[in-house]
Amino acid sequence: MTEDLIIKKTGRVGHISLNRPKVIHSLNLDMCLGMIDALQAWRDDDEVEAVIIDHSEGRGFCAGGDIAMLRASGMKDGKEGREFFYKEYQLNHLMFEYPKPIVAFMNGITMGGGVGISQPAKYRVATEYTRFAMPETGIGLFPDVGGGWYLSRLVGRLGQFLALTGARLDGAECKEIGLATHYLESDVLEEAKQRISEKPDRIEGILGQLSGNIPEARIAKNLDKIDKFFASDRFEDILAALEADDSEWAAKERDTLGTKSPQTCKVALRQLKEGAAMDSFADEMRNEYRIGYHVLVMHDFLEGVRALIVDKDNDPKWNPATPEEVTDEWIDAIFAPLPANEEWKPL
Repeated sequence: MTEDLIIKKTGRVGHISLNRPKVIHSLNLDMCLGMIDALQAWRDDDEVEAVIIDHSEGRGFCAGGDIAMLRASGMKDGKEGREFFYKEYQLNHLMFEYPKPIVAFMNGITMGGGVGISQPAKYRVATEYTRFAMPETGIGLFPDVGGGWYLSRLVGRLGQFLALTGARLDGAECKEIGLATHYLESDVLEEAKQRISEKPDRIEGILGQLSGNIPEARIAKNLDKIDKFFASDRFEDILAALEADDSEWAAKERDTLGTKSPQTCKVALRQLKEGAAMDSFADEMRNEYRIGYHVLVMHDFLEGVRALIVDKDNDPKWNPATPEEVTDEWIDAIFAPLPANEEWKPL
């Protein structure tokens, strides 16, 4: 068992706490394997009626996957990184299909891989400390861990906006748009967990009773603008729409998109379009594994992580450098099926 997880049974629930505070509880392979083992054991354990997932100390629920490892792997042969994606996506799928209710406490930074282990939960609790984002366009990756499923099912074009811009949402905004099912102040979380462990058949009522006043969700007043400017599945159309408008909001979003990987933005738009039409979450994860398999060893991911994490100059040189240079054929290759023995499969 890895020290990066605290796994225990409390009362009638299984309890998993992420425990890598120095890296905001970012997931590594051992953590994914440990969570899979625990969830599989509890699935058949009559003494466990529900599962709680949270984090130990610090300001993060989970800031994502271990992107330094992924980059190091991508610079070699990609083997280690692909193994991580494979297992992480199996964990995401296991949670999505899990027969017992899971309660995820998103009390802090919830990004990338943290989205992947909170969104499949039946109960998703946001707080005043929640900071939710899928910031992958800024590192040349793509909004994975089920992003093509969850984001494409948000109201209007909100999912496309979040995928492209990497915008950060607070807890009230997560509750407003359905990424969270409940909003609790952080000072009642321990009471919530205690009561759930004693009465897991009453989760809905317990979270409802402890829910406080929800602050105003700022995103709500921008939904019309988002639907208007992010209406197209063509990245060039979105940029042109923002460019043609003289409002401060459009200029800000246009400037934001100008810093993102054009390749990743095009991948994300296609991923969400395909994800919206997927019949099963397993189909989505298979599609995402193909994307991850390919982009892991491509220039934009290696360069994006260099700029953000390694050299910290925040000045990635994307290649292809412009949306026009990212051709349909280029994107087709990223979505291409893998050899039968390398395709992703659920547990």
